[in-house]
Amino acid sequence: SVVVSVTGMTCNSCVSTIESEVGKQNGIIGIQVSLSNEEANVTYDPVVLTEEKIVEFIEDLGFDAKIANGNTGLKREILGERGQTNRKAPSHNTANLWYTVVLNIEGMTCDACVNSIQTTLCKLEGVNNIQVSLQNKQGVAQFNPLSINPTQIVDAIDEMGFESSISVGGLRKRTKTAKISIEGMTCNSCVQTIEHQIGSYTGVESINVSLDNKEATVDYNPELITLDSIKDAIEDMGFDAAIKYGVVESPSCNARSKVNKRKKVAPKQTKLEDLTDVAVPMEKDVERCFINVTGMTCASCVNNIERNIGREEGIVSILVGLMSGRAEVKYRPSIIDTTTIVQLIEDLGFGASIQDGSGKGGQTELNITGMTCSSCVHGIESRLQEVDGVTYISVALATSSAIVKYDPEVLGVRDIISLIEDCGFGASPRSHDSRVGALDHRVAIQQWRRSFLTALIFGVPVMVIMIYYMASGAHNNPYLIVPGLSLQNLLMFLLCTPVQVYGGKYFYVQAWAAVKHRMANMDVLIVMTTVICYAYSVILLIVSMIQQAQGSPKTFFETPPMLFVFIALGRWLEHIAKGKTSEALAKLMQLQATEAILVVFASDNTTVEKEESISVDLVQRGDYLRVPPGTKIPTDGKVVEGTSMADESVITGESMPVTKKAGSSVIGGSINLNGSLLMQATHVGSDSALSQIVRLVEEAQTSKAPIQQVADKIAGKFVPGVIILSLLTWVVWVIVGYTNPALIMTSHRFLSSHEMTFRFAFQTAITVLAIACPCALGLATPTAVMVGTGVGAQIGILIKGGEPLETSHKVKTVVFDKTGTITHGEPRVVHERLCTTEEGGSVMSLRHLMAIVGTAENASEHPLGAAVVKRAKEVLRVETLATATNFKGIPGCGVQCSVSGVQALLLNSNNAVTTNQSFPHKHNIITCIFPLQIEPKYELTTVEKTTLSQTSTYEVLIGNREWMQRNGISIPDSIDDAMSEQEECGYTAVLTAINGRLEGMIAIADTVKAEAALAVHTLQHMGIDPPEITHINPYQAGIRNVYAEVLPSHKVGKVRQLQEKGHKVAMVGDGVNDSPALAQADVGVAIGTGTDVAVEAADVVLIKSDLMDVVAAIDLSRHVIRRIRLNFVFACVYNLIGIPLAAGAFYTLGVVLEPWMGSAAMALSSVSVVTSSLFLK
Repeated sequence: SVVVSVTGMTCNSCVSTIESEVGKQNGIIGIQVSLSNEEANVTYDPVVLTEEKIVEFIEDLGFDAKIANGNTGLKREILGERGQTNRKAPSHNTANLWYTVVLNIEGMTCDACVNSIQTTLCKLEGVNNIQVSLQNKQGVAQFNPLSINPTQIVDAIDEMGFESSISVGGLRKRTKTAKISIEGMTCNSCVQTIEHQIGSYTGVESINVSLDNKEATVDYNPELITLDSIKDAIEDMGFDAAIKYGVVESPSCNARSKVNKRKKVAPKQTKLEDLTDVAVPMEKDVERCFINVTGMTCASCVNNIERNIGREEGIVSILVGLMSGRAEVKYRPSIIDTTTIVQLIEDLGFGASIQDGSGKGGQTELNITGMTCSSCVHGIESRLQEVDGVTYISVALATSSAIVKYDPEVLGVRDIISLIEDCGFGASPRSHDSRVGALDHRVAIQQWRRSFLTALIFGVPVMVIMIYYMASGAHNNPYLIVPGLSLQNLLMFLLCTPVQVYGGKYFYVQAWAAVKHRMANMDVLIVMTTVICYAYSVILLIVSMIQQAQGSPKTFFETPPMLFVFIALGRWLEHIAKGKTSEALAKLMQLQATEAILVVFASDNTTVEKEESISVDLVQRGDYLRVPPGTKIPTDGKVVEGTSMADESVITGESMPVTKKAGSSVIGGSINLNGSLLMQATHVGSDSALSQIVRLVEEAQTSKAPIQQVADKIAGKFVPGVIILSLLTWVVWVIVGYTNPALIMTSHRFLSSHEMTFRFAFQTAITVLAIACPCALGLATPTAVMVGTGVGAQIGILIKGGEPLETSHKVKTVVFDKTGTITHGEPRVVHERLCTTEEGGSVMSLRHLMAIVGTAENASEHPLGAAVVKRAKEVLRVETLATATNFKGIPGCGVQCSVSGVQALLLNSNNAVTTNQSFPHKHNIITCIFPLQIEPKYELTTVEKTTLSQTSTYEVLIGNREWMQRNGISIPDSIDDAMSEQEECGYTAVLTAINGRLEGMIAIADTVKAEAALAVHTLQHMGIDPPEITHINPYQAGIRNVYAEVLPSHKVGKVRQLQEKGHKVAMVGDGVNDSPALAQADVGVAIGTGTDVAVEAADVVLIKSDLMDVVAAIDLSRHVIRRIRLNFVFACVYNLIGIPLAAGAFYTLGVVLEPWMGSAAMALSSVSVVTSSLFLK
């Protein structure tokens, strides 16, 4: 390594230029440039490069460079943020750094040859020892790699007249292997960053990081670097690291027999039998799929699926969402496939199907026509398997369909269909309507509506008969058809039997599937209640008729019909409400356009050959599409031609239409209001913004909040507990009836006290079964989470599941990153000041000045120059500026050039003439023609209007004070004071001189967003403290608590410090260097316009990049949690009061329930919880 002193750098752009350009050179291993220290730390290969050559590279870029005094030699610094040294690697005694190499030597004939080789080589600098074997024709040399390399040793032996070569696997180093556990990694980008950074350190032979196991396997030389240094380096990158396993030393060169037994399974990994302390990392063949699951009714069903499927070999994890009817399964495809998983779920008594596009890469499901036999299947499969880019294909003859997995970078759906058609078959994409139908519960609603109406046919007569006999007292004087059988019981039997046999078919199937797998759910309770009631009543009638009783017993025939009526009604209303909870997601999915107009160009790429309407599923990346006015934009892309306004409110929540012109990005699913657009597709299918939003919301609604996991565990034990409680109720009342008959004895002329006791005991036990409902408990959280995440998605707030939703309401501190979060993330002109005649100016108008200065800076690549250009275009209302020639940029000073064409620019600028402007209206577009009013400072002065045509070229200087003084431009005190005032505010002040006269001063800064102060004030009003991690003064945003000069690698530490104080912390950021802090925070909030890595690490994503949405997300979380708690109150109070009431605990007060009353109450509980969640809207 060498440290090079570099002068002339002015900004981070200079730093990036040096690092990127020098880093490309052959022989450069790594380079880190510090702007503040004005130096570069370069790691290079001395065999390829010299220090002088490195200095020459830097000077060729326009900077001054020289070797820093006393900074050459073997040195390595572990760098954190650009140019900031965090920690130095430990120094080493290079005299003890010895490697060993095994050499093959041919041509030796006697011991004199052996002695000659050993004597000669030991004299070489860097060779410590060599032992030569005449018998084995080999030599083992110990050498210092900093002084000599193995090739030079081989050359020295060859020069002595022998033939020598390095033995295969002969180079041996004293290497150790260790495991380091790493916390804070969120994606493969973190893995690659750690492997790249740590792998570049001297002494680290290899590093293999596993995201799944959260650990790194490191092979290193302890003489060059210590294990603690590696751990500290990982921590400096923003992750938590700890040494996990013992260190295993590699075999030395003397243990050659052991060395030969080692087998390289992966880079730097050894066999388990040789290195018992080293654990084999988890396989990386884990894939994820999503399965639509139907037939779930309560949390017991969820628990049933998760427990049984989770036991299967090859299943890594499974997460089932009751409300979304969806399971997320992580599995090992080498052990189990998705078809088997679906079959296992179906064996549990549920319906299951693979959700489209749930695998890795591209996937499509096609309908295929024309197949007649297995030969057709084989023909299609073999043809597509030969095609590059097709990774998997399965064709089913029975269903005339195919599932194809492919690489979207190589081919698309249209290409696959074309290949199938070339085989002589027809093919078309399968519709996604079923996916939307599953969300709105359309099928379930229709099923339970039919069930309710069917049950009602038998239930209404039963209710009428029951009310008649109760009101008239006719059951005490029954009309007997035969002895022991009354007319009432006969009618009840005839009405109950069809319902019991046919109406309960669905419940019997579901209950049997649950019992078969040793599970108990709501269906088991329903079947037990109805079967016991029916069987008890039938047996009682048979016994009564056999005994030729003078009366007829009191039966429970009314319970099954009434129970099925109320359950069907409850399930019908419940599914209607469930459909409304997922309404937001269903609307998002229905936003996708169904068709697109494909524009095909001729070979010259300018002439349109044809336009054809195709399915949006067939659109491929790079396709050109025509978007007529008033239609949906088919997919994400960029506008190539045309101007229009787009309504993106359905996706971003932004109510105002957004202008679209050439170069603008468009979002699939938004509406093109006016004007025709020609666009090029950039993201299609599952890669589009709309698809990713849908995926985030779907995953959020499948995930579980911690409070819901507790509820699911309770629900899993609930049904067995209720059955036991029902049996206890029966036993207790039987005992009470025999010990104290008077307590439960009611007058009935035909029933004995024993019969009344057993009847009452059965009534209370069955009512306990009928009234108990785990559904309300299981629905309390997911319904509220589904509504909450859906409402959030509609306003541009994507919350990734129940856990961040639950955690957000506890947040007491919100930490904002500055750049791109509190600020816009790019320099902007914030102030312009024109020089007066007393200050040396020519009384130039702002329009004139910006036309010249903007043109001059248009030739610069400096970020500050880009801000000036943008401001000039805003002032002039133009897209192109004039011409700059003889451009010269001096790093650290400014620019100099000649500008021409200003007269034409000013005369053709849009604010110089009458213009037409269109404004969107509710129903159409209103076009107005009027002259724009120009602000006085933009008006050309009288002198300018007369002299403008006389000046064709302007000599322009733009830069700092030093640049002006070097060019003979004097700076008045008033201008200097104005510059100082701007610089005190954290702005960059730039002077402009035209034709030798100082004309103005421009202040540039990364400005604070307009809504920042309001967002901070609102958070403070909510009792939340918003500190900021920043590099400049942010008080204009209203933030009182600031952490200044914080490196990205230390943001994690700041978040952790706040957490150690007991704060629940939310971190708001947008960049790659925010990802570790976002992952560390209790709630990570990513700005939607930020990087993919930041969005992946966050728990909440703000699509609009509006800071007020941070407030909205926390407020939404608080509302949802309040509703969840209210739902739990409904569910718990209902069961805590309902079950004792059903068990007859209040019988002495005259309150007792019939079984059909319990079923009505049970149905009401689920509906009340779901309806409560809907009030969130």
